[in-house]
Amino acid sequence: MKSKMLLTAIPAALSLAAALPAAADENLFGYVAGAETLPQGASEAYAWLTRRWDKGRGDYTAYDTELEYEYGVTSRFTASAALLGQSIDTKGLVIDAYLPGAESYGMKPSGVELKAKYNFLSAAKDPVGLSAMFELHHAWLDPHSGRDKDTTSFDVSMQLQKFFLDDQLVAVANAGFEGTYAKRAPLDAATQASADAAMQALTGAPGATFEWPTDPEMELELTLGGGLSYRFAPNWNAGVETVYQTEFETEVGQERWSWFAGPTLHYGGKKWWATLTYFSQLAGGREQYVNQADSDLHLIEKTKHELRLKLGYNF
Repeated sequence: MKSKMLLTAIPAALSLAAALPAAADENLFGYVAGAETLPQGASEAYAWLTRRWDKGRGDYTAYDTELEYEYGVTSRFTASAALLGQSIDTKGLVIDAYLPGAESYGMKPSGVELKAKYNFLSAAKDPVGLSAMFELHHAWLDPHSGRDKDTTSFDVSMQLQKFFLDDQLVAVANAGFEGTYAKRAPLDAATQASADAAMQALTGAPGATFEWPTDPEMELELTLGGGLSYRFAPNWNAGVETVYQTEFETEVGQERWSWFAGPTLHYGGKKWWATLTYFSQLAGGREQYVNQADSDLHLIEKTKHELRLKLGYNF
């Protein structure tokens, strides 16, 4: 039902965006970021909706939302604040230390985020655009299991941007580093017992127990991304973007890596813009869950597919 609602909402949202004046400072991509900042005194409101689905077994679908307000403090410096939300619907899948069993609830607040972005070089005026972004994020729900989990993270990233073919073609490259401190809430006795029984069935070991660490965790994450976007008609861009991500955890070293890529479609103008991106996991590795069929993907913290719709309004 949720997927049908999303598929119905996407064309309607794009039609609405096309019927209104479009934006001056729009996001051409769903996952990677350009180097531009807002003009001094300008404001922008964003609404993001991301659908993540398919872990190879059982049923897994999650939705993430982000409502963000951004303000141009100066012509080079912008600051923003966002409210995050999520919903999840999963059953028929237990992943040791990550997913204790079925969970289902509708959209509810999951975290807050603060961002600051400084532009060193302008893509419109200089040979290449260059910016740096700092993000501080706090969440109280785990995006993977949907369970209670306090997570605080910071992210420092760089954005490069270059115009080609009289500004018809835009190339973007990103590099980011994130540090995370996280602590899970313990499972209740019934959930622990059910997860233990599932692990015993999966492993064939009568004494097997489901691991759910509640000690604080420290993680480091490296993200590399890039994208190309071509203006094929007035106000319309089509392109492709890709993201590689790897994570290192205190006790195990490199815990996971994944590589996603997919097409993106963008409409933008003076006031409104809309961007739609489909992401597919092309490869991934390191940790895998018991009886995982897709050995060339990382499906513990990631899914096979993602779809992101971003809407923005400048004022």
